[in-house]
Amino acid sequence: MRGMTEDQKSAEATPEERMEVQRTIPAEPSRIFALLSDPQGHVTIDSSGMLMDATGEPATKVGDEFVVHMDREALNDYPMGRYDVTVTITKFEPDREIAWTILGTIRPQIGHVYGYTLEPAEGGGTLVTSYYDWSEIDPQWKQADIFPVISETALRATLGILDKTLARSSTW
Repeated sequence: MRGMTEDQKSAEATPEERMEVQRTIPAEPSRIFALLSDPQGHVTIDSSGMLMDATGEPATKVGDEFVVHMDREALNDYPMGRYDVTVTITKFEPDREIAWTILGTIRPQIGHVYGYTLEPAEGGGTLVTSYYDWSEIDPQWKQADIFPVISETALRATLGILDKTLARSSTW
C-alpha cells in the first residue's frame, strides 16, 4: 500500500472491513426510518439476541444517544454478562440513512459503525441496505483480529426481522 493515497487505501480496505446486505421491504422509507430511529426498534429487530432492552428517546439528529441493555451471553463467545452501551448517532438523514457507533465500558472504544440506507425500490417498497463497518476501529482492536463480530448471516437476518416487524406492526 506504499505510495497510495489515503482514499485508495480506504477503498482497498473496504471489502475486508465493511459488510453490506440488502433486501427490498414492502414499506415506505418513513416507516422503516421511524423504526430504525427508535431505541426499541433496535431491540425488536436484533438477530443476535444480545439486545435486551433500551432506554431513551428516538433519535432526531446526529449526536443523539440512547442506552441499550445488552447480554453478551447470547453469543456465548466472551463472558461479559449483562452490560449497557450507549448508541451515538453518527449519520441522520431522514428516510434516507441512519448510522451509529457503540460506546461501552471497553477501552479503548472500538469505533465500529452500524447503519442503514434506504432507497425507493423499482416496483414499490424500499431497498434497505444494512451495513457494518469496522474500517476505522482502534488499532488495538484491529490487531486483536476479532472482526467482524456480527456475521453476514446475522446482518441479513436482521433485515428479515425488520420486514416481518413492519408487516405485523402498527407502531412503526
